[in-house]
Amino acid sequence: MSDWTPTSWRAREAKQQPTYPDVQRLEQVVAELATMPPLVTSWEVERLKEQLAEVAQGRRFMLQGGACAERFDQCTADIITNKLKVLLQMSLVMTYGLKRRIIRVGRFAGQYAKPRSSDTETRDGLTLPAYRGDLVNGPGFTEAERTPDPERLLRGYEASALTLNFIRSLAEGGFADIRHPEYWDLDFVEHSPRARDYQRMVESISDSVRFMELIADAKVSEMSRVDFYTSHEGLHLPFEQAVTRRVPRRRGWYNLGTHLPWLGMRTCDVDGAHVEYYRGISNPIGVKVGPAMTPDWLVALIEILDPDDEPGRLTLIHRFGNDRVADRLPPLIEAVRRAGRRVIWCCDPMHGNTELTSEGIKTRRFDNILGEVEQSFDIHHELGSYLGGIHFELSGDNVTECVGGARGLAEPDLRRAYESRVDPRLNYEQSMEMALLIARKMAAMNGRHS
Repeated sequence: MSDWTPTSWRAREAKQQPTYPDVQRLEQVVAELATMPPLVTSWEVERLKEQLAEVAQGRRFMLQGGACAERFDQCTADIITNKLKVLLQMSLVMTYGLKRRIIRVGRFAGQYAKPRSSDTETRDGLTLPAYRGDLVNGPGFTEAERTPDPERLLRGYEASALTLNFIRSLAEGGFADIRHPEYWDLDFVEHSPRARDYQRMVESISDSVRFMELIADAKVSEMSRVDFYTSHEGLHLPFEQAVTRRVPRRRGWYNLGTHLPWLGMRTCDVDGAHVEYYRGISNPIGVKVGPAMTPDWLVALIEILDPDDEPGRLTLIHRFGNDRVADRLPPLIEAVRRAGRRVIWCCDPMHGNTELTSEGIKTRRFDNILGEVEQSFDIHHELGSYLGGIHFELSGDNVTECVGGARGLAEPDLRRAYESRVDPRLNYEQSMEMALLIARKMAAMNGRHS
């Protein structure tokens, strides 16, 4: 692509970008970031792309999960460890149900910027810039907090680097001992009518792990390294430009700020700046597909973003909502099939199921999230397609942001531990219950019983 450079997006309309009072300082920070070491490596990116190609062939499955928007003050050992733990345990349960290897992709180490429906927010007659994530400004409703600050880009890079360093250390050291079910926090299953089924599943997984260790005469953690890949919405284009590099002995350009950047619905205009940026990087990329997406629009995006139909290149993350997925998803699957394209289909059951409580608190209902996942499996199966991934917003801690689940969290419970500044997440128990239910669904579809 001789007509593409990391800055060619600047000639297009760029949506969802903050307005910085000090543009000169912004450009200085971008230049400084461009000299810093990359956060990930090209061989990690290429390894992920190879594994995603196996997802497209129906041989693997991707579990993507993490915070809606990371916070600088939550770049701590406990929070990072708990995120990895829940992803690992969910992936083991899904492996049990699907009988396929799981790729673990976290929404972490860079998910610091968020799109907003409005550029401003008004309270009591005072209008200030909207909070766009810690990468841009602060959540406090003051002029000082809400003014976009270029220095935050440096802080975002530092927090991402610290997170990645700790993740790699944990992954190399076998941080989560999965051999014993007593290390799994499953107290919530006592409140579920499927309690005994859950316990049998976890015991079976643990027995399988012990058997593998007995045969191999080694701990599972010693047999192979557990991989965790990173992902975030590549929203803030000056930051993404700064971490885009050439790599010796490889063709093209790589975004070395994450393994898997994705493109949101608000910024996927065919002629827009974000699509222009994404078409030129060599990473595997995701595209969020919402209710407004038409078959023609989707096919046009695929032709721009993946002109060579490269295996593992493009993941379509559909997010319609439990009440709309049955109508909106089939035409898109059929359009991609008619175009003869190989893509990875992934279900995001979170964003289409967001609602407000009577008190104006954002939440999501467990049953609606599960319902969209189950419908998506059935729709892909009926159309001869393969649902190759699930994309969750979740926490490794027991926050109270989504209602429902085995413990029956209700709207009054939300105030007890509601920590998200943007969108609500499944907590640890709800995430594990979701994984167990999805494993049952997978096993049933494969003609097996858990």
